Amino acid sequence: MKSFPSLFIILLVTVCGIQRSFSQTDLLSLLGEEEVTQYTSATFKTTRIINSQSIENAAKGVLDVKIQHRFSSIDRGVSEFFGLDGATIRIGADYGLTNRIMIGLGRSTVDKAVDGFAKIKILRQSSGKKNMPVSLSWFSSIELKTSKFADQTRPNYFSSRMYYVNQLLIARKFSDGLSIQIMPTLVHRNLVKTSSEKNDVYSLGIGFRQKLTKRTSINVEYFYTLPNQLADGFENPLSVGFDIETGGHVFQLHFTNATQMIYKGFIGESTDSWSKGQIHFGFNLSRVFTLVKPTMPEQ
Repeated sequence: MKSFPSLFIILLVTVCGIQRSFSQTDLLSLLGEEEVTQYTSATFKTTRIINSQSIENAAKGVLDVKIQHRFSSIDRGVSEFFGLDGATIRIGADYGLTNRIMIGLGRSTVDKAVDGFAKIKILRQSSGKKNMPVSLSWFSSIELKTSKFADQTRPNYFSSRMYYVNQLLIARKFSDGLSIQIMPTLVHRNLVKTSSEKNDVYSLGIGFRQKLTKRTSINVEYFYTLPNQLADGFENPLSVGFDIETGGHVFQLHFTNATQMIYKGFIGESTDSWSKGQIHFGFNLSRVFTLVKPTMPEQ
């Protein structure tokens, strides 16, 4: 006759085997409980990967104040402190109208540009009752150049200052550590510098996030612009960064060959090259303020 410890071990192994043989759905149905939808969260740490938007939104009633800063290129040497003597800046704010709709406004030192945008969540990655393999958002922006026109002798129109951006953000969080985002992007420029350039610029971006610890991650972002749209000398923007979360702040430290932080700039006007050492150190600083306390959980 088997001893009690032996019977206990056999019973334990049997229960474990039964548990593995049933899916969560089967267990819920046996218990008479309805299966729930589990939505994926924190695909990226903040609303930007580096220069580009991420799939994330500010929650309803939350104001996300951002300071984005790019120093001059490090190849300028000791005389300019490896680029730290010069800088371009964008200051902006994102606000969650709802848990699915975010709006934003910003102002940049380059071209004294002002930009406004809206970002709408269309699909959310989920499992359980509702299975959705990816998250999908639509981003649309209007960018306005307010500096003086370079050529004052020709007729200049207000419409020539306008740039328009439309972008799809398609993201998947593959694991707790790895997230990937694809970004088909269209930048429309009302005014181009040469006849060889196109008003519509089509570009395909890709972004990665690899989590290192609970509060740190590495981000990579790259945009490939289709050929025969821009003047000679254009470079595709490549950025590599490091995210640090500290309470209500998120610091994003990175290196990039793009000096501008709005789409018409880093997609259409980047001329610096990694291969020539024309690399810019920069950072994004995000500070979140809850203006309206949530009354119910996000759905």
